[in-house]
Amino acid sequence: MAEPRPPRSPSTPLEPAAPQAPAAAGRPLLRRPVLAAPRPAARPVGRPPPVVRPPPAERIARVPAKPAPVAVAASAPREGTRLNKRLAELGVCSRREADDWIAHGWVYVNGAVAEMGMRVTPQDKITVERAAQRQQDKQVTILLHKPMGYVSGQAEDGHEPAAALINPRSQWREDQSGLRFSPPQLRGLAPAGRLDIDSVGLLVLTQDGRVARQLIGEDSSVDKEYLVRVVYEGADALRSGERAEPLQEIDERDPVRTNVQAVFPQALLERLRHGLSLDGQPLKPAKVDWQNPEQLRFVLVEGKKRQIRRMCEQVGLKVVGLKRIRIGRITLGALPVGQWRFLSAHEHF
Repeated sequence: MAEPRPPRSPSTPLEPAAPQAPAAAGRPLLRRPVLAAPRPAARPVGRPPPVVRPPPAERIARVPAKPAPVAVAASAPREGTRLNKRLAELGVCSRREADDWIAHGWVYVNGAVAEMGMRVTPQDKITVERAAQRQQDKQVTILLHKPMGYVSGQAEDGHEPAAALINPRSQWREDQSGLRFSPPQLRGLAPAGRLDIDSVGLLVLTQDGRVARQLIGEDSSVDKEYLVRVVYEGADALRSGERAEPLQEIDERDPVRTNVQAVFPQALLERLRHGLSLDGQPLKPAKVDWQNPEQLRFVLVEGKKRQIRRMCEQVGLKVVGLKRIRIGRITLGALPVGQWRFLSAHEHF
């Protein structure tokens, strides 16, 4: 009887059986088992298996977890308003903010993911994901009492921007918003309106495109109030384009030094209110009254560059001090010079 063969090691491949010679008489014929082809060498532990990619023509498009980004913009030009402008017109966000939302895939038009630069009509249904709302809720608006010597926007001519004053040390102690300063609040913080380098008063800096549009958008109706100290030198005293002297610090409680009101013609005061033009465009009506004998109170609903000074030049007044004390429903109040506070959730312009 044949002896049993030892068990085969699974890790050792066997060769296929070779042809056998005829067995001797009276002896059983032993055959080696026919085995499968040798298995490939074991892959080293820890190395991922190779990715086998089909040819480009055979690849299958992945299906995203969100609704499929169907191309909304047709190949032919589509009439209507650009999507970012439409979102801004609806008061949802600014154009720049809308572009950011579209790039993140947070905006849908008629249920399809919107594309950058597409146009929409009033009949299109626009929806925005909650992620955009959460991002917007983190944005802040800051009210600063800008001192002289700081520019409203980016640094220029060696002068620091007003945003350089926004730090934890200069936050007003009586800030009632409940918010505290953190560095991310400086990201994207921009002035919503401007004050000249030698003008003082209320300056708004915001991350919120809705606030910026409300204050400086083309269709803004928010008025702004200024105290303006003047001297009267006659209609030809200060010609347009002549370099003006630096302005002075002013306050509504300053003592009166010169009674300008007594010598300034009433007809010219009426022209300040309505009848002047700048850059070839007629100005909108303004409210102009005497705050005291040498200070005028201006209330404007537009904000051209150096508008108040240029208006005063046309009627023979020289501006020697300018301070903004109100924007819409927000007043400067007791906020000290060089300090700032947050716009509270219950406050609106």
